[in-house]
Amino acid sequence: MTPHLARRALLALIAALPVAGVAQDTWPTRAITMIIPFPPGGVADTVGRPVADALSRILGQPVVVENRAGAGGGVGMAQVARAKPDGYTVMMALSSVTILPEADRVLERAPMFTLDQLTPIARFTADPTVLVVRADSPWRTLDDFIADARKRPGAITFGSSGSYGTMHVPMEMLKQATGTFMLHVPYTGAGPAIIGLIGAQVDALATGPATIVQHVKAGRLRALAHWGEGRLAALPDIPSLEQAGMKVRFSQWSGLFAPAGLPDAVTVRLRDAAARAATDERVVKAISGVGTPIQFLDSAGFASFVRDDAREMGDVVRRIGKQ
Repeated sequence: MTPHLARRALLALIAALPVAGVAQDTWPTRAITMIIPFPPGGVADTVGRPVADALSRILGQPVVVENRAGAGGGVGMAQVARAKPDGYTVMMALSSVTILPEADRVLERAPMFTLDQLTPIARFTADPTVLVVRADSPWRTLDDFIADARKRPGAITFGSSGSYGTMHVPMEMLKQATGTFMLHVPYTGAGPAIIGLIGAQVDALATGPATIVQHVKAGRLRALAHWGEGRLAALPDIPSLEQAGMKVRFSQWSGLFAPAGLPDAVTVRLRDAAARAATDERVVKAISGVGTPIQFLDSAGFASFVRDDAREMGDVVRRIGKQ
């Protein structure tokens, strides 16, 4: 290479370095898309929309929510897993994100996505699911419900957001713990499943408190039990399954993810924005107003939590087997 060409190459390299740095330092420069892999009306939507609003104000760019439902959340999750890792596509997912890859393996098909294709950014909530029935149903207690399920195998139906989702898996765990058989009716999301329960299309379902507290208080639904510990602040009068003698727990948590491979500068900025969103007055008011406290975990703690949850839920899915 001639001295002239070498000088030109060196100048080109030097000129390129600040551009790359500025591109990362000034992120974001345009709108960000937040994928919610379920229809409107579910827990991910209830958490995701106020968080998206807060992120818009914190980052100075619109965060546009896009509901991308299908395959119990798998369609939207796979879309984010395959997205360009530039910070302009994020996702508010539920705990089904740790379940679906193993469910695909149990069903002997290639997973739609894997967890190593995603970067955990922050956890916002972690609530046990709640067993609810219509207020005009014959079941006033958990004992009533289980006794009837044992007496009439297959007669009681339960709705869910899709096979192996966060509304299906806890009910399968309950069936295993009680030796009962109830008929699973999958919907496209929690919102449609709740509408199905209220409209008497199904008899029961398990979901996060955020989506059913208002219906319980309005007298449309009756809560019978939950999959957590002790008593729930939002529904203090209902027992846990453990209090009823069943060693069954399930948490329907919500968390922010991005595609794997984000630039470090973008990851740091997004983590900081998520932490600020978790203490944002509007976010706290919106989420706590539906009976769900913020239970924040930053990126490192959330990544460890996701790994542990995936290991535990993998065992559960393998016990459930093919559906």
